[in-house]
Amino acid sequence: MGALTMTILIGVLVMLIVVFAFVLTVKSGQYDDMEGPAHRILMDDDDPRIPGNSPVSKNTVVTQAESEKNQK
Repeated sequence: MGALTMTILIGVLVMLIVVFAFVLTVKSGQYDDMEGPAHRILMDDDDPRIPGNSPVSKNTVVTQAESEKNQK
């Protein structure tokens, strides 16, 4: 009987550790966006739909750099 009790206690302990680790990963947001990385790898780097690649944002960066040069 001692071996059966020890096996059950070890099984419950392992189960509690796994549940605790799962709760931590859920709270950290690891499972929030499951499809985003899969779609992002297929996108072209020059695609204007990617944040930071639109012509407006590039012009804004250039405009800010030029305005800093003009202020000096």
